[in-house]
Amino acid sequence: MILKKYFMLIILVAVMMTGFIGCGANASADVKKTETEAIPVEASAIVRGEISAFITGTASLEAEEEARVVAKVAGVVKRIFVEEGTFVKTGQVMAQLDDDKLSLDLAEAEARLKQLENDARRNRELFEKKIVSQEVFERTQSEYEMQKTKVGQARLFKDYASIRAPFDGIVAERMIKVGNMVPVNEPCFRVTDFDPLLAVLHVPEKDLAKLKKDQDATIEPDAIQGNTFTGKIIRISPVVNSNSGTFKVTIAVSDKERKLKPGMFARVRIQFDKHTDSVLVPKDAVLTEGSESVVFIVNKTDKTARRQIIETGYIDSNHMEVTSGLNQGDTVITTGIGGLKDGSKVEILTGSKPKQVPAN
Repeated sequence: MILKKYFMLIILVAVMMTGFIGCGANASADVKKTETEAIPVEASAIVRGEISAFITGTASLEAEEEARVVAKVAGVVKRIFVEEGTFVKTGQVMAQLDDDKLSLDLAEAEARLKQLENDARRNRELFEKKIVSQEVFERTQSEYEMQKTKVGQARLFKDYASIRAPFDGIVAERMIKVGNMVPVNEPCFRVTDFDPLLAVLHVPEKDLAKLKKDQDATIEPDAIQGNTFTGKIIRISPVVNSNSGTFKVTIAVSDKERKLKPGMFARVRIQFDKHTDSVLVPKDAVLTEGSESVVFIVNKTDKTARRQIIETGYIDSNHMEVTSGLNQGDTVITTGIGGLKDGSKVEILTGSKPKQVPAN
């Protein structure tokens, strides 16, 4: 009986060992299959074309001219003729203060001037006839001239009751209401000149030699997606800030449709150089591994990926310039490079011919 049980145990162990061996064989087959399975990728043939180099930065747009318009005389606000957002011309009346007292002062000054004018004319005639002394004649003339000054001052004060625009621009802020008592030098409006708007960049000193006046720039405001505006450098500060190691570059932005507003945040690009007939690859095709730039080239013979170290040059929004490491006709992998190794089997998903990304 004991011998029978021992024999059955041996048979059971043998069956189990056979099962394990079978599973191991299947697992090895699966591993081998996985190792040889092609990795799906997308690829692009290299192209030749031109590529530009840019200095980039961010800036808040600001007005070239901006002024707080103050009351030059005290008075009660009688009428307001403009609102925020109104375009005004130089000298245009934006608000009117009560000028009744100023009108009376002017009328009184003009009446006094007329009286002194008659006195001066009469005394001149008498002086010429030697009836009055030279002292009396000169005193009368002096009083007349002083009164002319007072009339001019009264007219000026009356004119100051009309609050006027200092230059062509947009009313950015209104600070008064009808009926307000406005003291002298009280801010009433803020007027901004939108043409041009300025973008001020602080550029590292190493780039000083790359920029010059009238150089073109491109401005892309975050608030107006898809809109690009052109500009030109109008000023370059000759002084480098010792704390930040930067210098100030001022760009005038062209915006005839007045879409841009002061205070908008914008991204600025200034082109300072351009290479023609350069070897270009899509930016997505290049990996940075430490200090090396790497691409994977498709080996057309055995459909494998070959790791290739390259030297790079200029970079734009779509492409990277390759100065060495690639040859005409090479095809680089653009999608799926994260999981590749040198010699990995690949399958190009875009068809029998790799897609070719045009140069800018």
